[in-house]
Amino acid sequence: MTVGCSEQEAQALLKFKHTLTDDFKMLSSWVGNECCRWERVYCDGASGNVIGIDLRANRSEFTFPVPMYMLRDGMIYNSGFENYLAGDDLDSSLAELRHLKYLDLSGNDFRGSQIPEFIGSLDKLSYLNLSNARFSGVIPYNIGNLSNLKFLDLTEESSNLITDDMVWVSGLLSLEHLNLNGVRLSGVRNIDMVFYMIPSLIELVVSECGLSNVDLRTRPNVSRTLPNIKHLDLGWNEFEGGFPSFLKNMSSLLSLDLSGNNLNASVPVMPNLLKLDISYNMFRNIEHVGIWRQCHLKELIVSYNHLEEEMIGPSTNISECSLYAMEMLHLHRNSLKGLIPQSIGKLTKLTSLNLASNRLTGPIPDALGNLRLLEELDLSANQLSGPIPTFLGRLAPLQELLVFSNFLNGTIPTSIGKLSKLYFLDFAYNFFEGVVSEAHFANLSMLKFLDATSNYKLIFNISRQWLPPFQLRVIRLGSCKIADELPQWFQTQRELDELVLSNTSISGPLPRWLKRMTIIPLLDLSHNKLTGPLTNLPFGEASVHYKGGISTDTLLLQNNLFNGTIPRSICRRNSLEALDISKNKLTGKLPDCLDNLQYLQKVMLSSNGLSGVLPRSLGRVPMLSWLNLNDNLFIGELPRELGNLGLLVLDLGDNYLFGNIPEWIGENLTMLMVLRLHNNNFSGIIPTSLCKLSDLHILDLAHNNLTGSIPHCLGELNSMVKDSDMEVHTGNNADSDENVIQVVKGIALEYTTTLRFVINMDLSSNKLTGEIPVELSKLSALVGLNLSNNHLSGGIPENIGNMKALNSLDFSGNELIGMIPPSISALNFLSHLNLSNNNLSGRIPTGNQLQTLSDQPSIYAGNSDLCGAPLPKNCSNHEDPTRKNINDDDDNEPKKVWFYLTIVCGYATGFWGIIGVLLLKKQWRQKLYMFVEVTMDKIYVAVVVRVAKMKRRRESVRITP
Repeated sequence: MTVGCSEQEAQALLKFKHTLTDDFKMLSSWVGNECCRWERVYCDGASGNVIGIDLRANRSEFTFPVPMYMLRDGMIYNSGFENYLAGDDLDSSLAELRHLKYLDLSGNDFRGSQIPEFIGSLDKLSYLNLSNARFSGVIPYNIGNLSNLKFLDLTEESSNLITDDMVWVSGLLSLEHLNLNGVRLSGVRNIDMVFYMIPSLIELVVSECGLSNVDLRTRPNVSRTLPNIKHLDLGWNEFEGGFPSFLKNMSSLLSLDLSGNNLNASVPVMPNLLKLDISYNMFRNIEHVGIWRQCHLKELIVSYNHLEEEMIGPSTNISECSLYAMEMLHLHRNSLKGLIPQSIGKLTKLTSLNLASNRLTGPIPDALGNLRLLEELDLSANQLSGPIPTFLGRLAPLQELLVFSNFLNGTIPTSIGKLSKLYFLDFAYNFFEGVVSEAHFANLSMLKFLDATSNYKLIFNISRQWLPPFQLRVIRLGSCKIADELPQWFQTQRELDELVLSNTSISGPLPRWLKRMTIIPLLDLSHNKLTGPLTNLPFGEASVHYKGGISTDTLLLQNNLFNGTIPRSICRRNSLEALDISKNKLTGKLPDCLDNLQYLQKVMLSSNGLSGVLPRSLGRVPMLSWLNLNDNLFIGELPRELGNLGLLVLDLGDNYLFGNIPEWIGENLTMLMVLRLHNNNFSGIIPTSLCKLSDLHILDLAHNNLTGSIPHCLGELNSMVKDSDMEVHTGNNADSDENVIQVVKGIALEYTTTLRFVINMDLSSNKLTGEIPVELSKLSALVGLNLSNNHLSGGIPENIGNMKALNSLDFSGNELIGMIPPSISALNFLSHLNLSNNNLSGRIPTGNQLQTLSDQPSIYAGNSDLCGAPLPKNCSNHEDPTRKNINDDDDNEPKKVWFYLTIVCGYATGFWGIIGVLLLKKQWRQKLYMFVEVTMDKIYVAVVVRVAKMKRRRESVRITP
């Protein structure tokens, strides 16, 4: 008979529950007093005491093995969704569980609070896991009181946990596993006690702790260094130069991780070591790694170093141990050059060979056929050429074969189909050709991942009746060739997480069997010739293959010939995260039910024939961040509800929308990075609230009916002042056409992968008036500025040269006057300039980029008072450049000559008629001088008398009472 838990412990747990935020209902079973029946609570069967609490966060993850680089590079779809608890601190009510032996709170969110000291009072604990629970501050010393503790994990990836003295570890006499990953230990007192004061320790992880050679100097008592340690992780610290000397005395070590340091000297032989990871270091010499000396190893990882010589050269003194003992050799992402040597075939005990991301050339050598125990072969991201050798089909244990991103060609050998244990096959981005048939997959019953992307001459021709022996999770055949219709055998794949068939030449309507399939988290049928309605899309329950969480899905159907309306059934895909049906022939209205899609982040429906008003329900899609409806037939005003969204991109260009641009765009859409209302019928003024959009990279209001002046405050848009990358990608897949059309350099360009570098303002083709605000010259990160075809007046801002990043500048078709500022020549990146059809005058500035611009005369056309190169009209050095140059009128030349001649003659007559007589007549000179002297005396006396009278008058006024 099982005894129930005590009321005291039940109440303690309920009190603890009430201090937590449980949005994911992890503790929903914690009701009543029978706590031994609650989920995540474990009791002793005899006493009823609570002995275990497992509250670790539930994280989504794959249930089949996947190479780590695939997860790291985000190449595999994964929602990353997780369930967790949150709280401001860890409530002391847990201290009442005096019999607790097991406590796991990992992965939750305690919001930067400190680890409470009462943890040290739970003296029965043998397992304590507080990893990545967002604790911070100093680790309490009294954890050292837990003498029964065997497992302690204080990992904190945020590096907010610290300690100033490690003396507390001396009390953990039973500890076998200690993980301090991310805890700051640099310069901490007694740090070396971790390495000799816990004799029971089997596993120690002190990676990313800031440790250096100084922290772990060899001490006199080094002989006491962790006698039972088997697994040591010192990765991602600051060790440099030679191999840490204290490690040589750890004779019990089986696994050692020194990755992510700055080591470069010779690796000593540690005879009992089975796994050594020295990746991400500074090794330059293959001999320093000591591949042939480490013959006892089962796994050696030397990736991401700087090895410059041939990987394995011929050798006459290689021992038998060297040739046959190593089981794993990982040398990927070094700087290895040249051919794969045939001598590698002597390592017949190899189970894993990774030579990825080097500069290896030539064919795959036949010597690899000798590695009959090989389970993993990765030759990806090199420059290998030639065909895939048929001998690979004889490597029966092979589970992973990766040869993507090379120059391999020829046909795929059918011998691949004999690898019955193969689950991961990737030969994408090569130059294979010929036909792939069912024979290539005959015995691949374990296959889960197939990627043949971008082999443009490879044809998949599989019979309609074929029943595959496998259940794939990932199929990527993008940019290969597939017979006309969607292959029939796909309907047998019931566990698909990803199906990518973009640009595969498939055509015709969607088959009916597709509708019966479960939702595929990533379905990409884009860039094909598919026709008909969308009614046969799969809308069943999502196929979830992750532990915990919810699998969101992405639907990519752009660049096809689909017609009809968007079916309302699409609103039943509750997990839909990204929808792209742009560039098709869809018509009708938007379904007024998209607010049912709680995870929808991106909607791209551009370049169709969709019509009607925008439904208000769009503003109730809670996670919508990208809305692209450009190039359709939408009408009406913008619904106010859109202001409720957290939009990053709002593109409604090329429609028939009207009304004023609403103030709420600037007031509410504070995260907006792209605002494109290009080519609609908006009227009124540009609202000043747009100036509050500090993250705005693209502002396109061109081709509307806007009036009034340009707001001066647009010069305060922060993201156009400082150069900052635009991170606007949403969803989990980069194959969707996340694009924005912008007129730059006078041409409409579609930006996709380079969108984050585009910082553009286009207010052209409106009815704007007034002067160009001088504040716009502060936008030093702006790449394109187009104010053409308005009614702007005044001059070009003098400080236009401050806009150092300008690549395209268009002020044409306005009423601008004055000179072109000389500072414009400081725009060193300028490649497109148009100042035509204004009233500009004076000399055209020269220098720098201005001399390299194409179509130079047309840049300044329609400004009759401009002169200088590249125009044929010269500027005179003696004239006012702001006035009309009369020298250009050839008919006035005779009049000009007589005019200047008359002036010269008059000057000569006046000069010599007076001055000449005075020089010749001495008597006249004397009388003239006397006349001047007498006149000056009279003037002086008159001034003095006048001044005296004014003083007397002022004094008399002052005396009068």
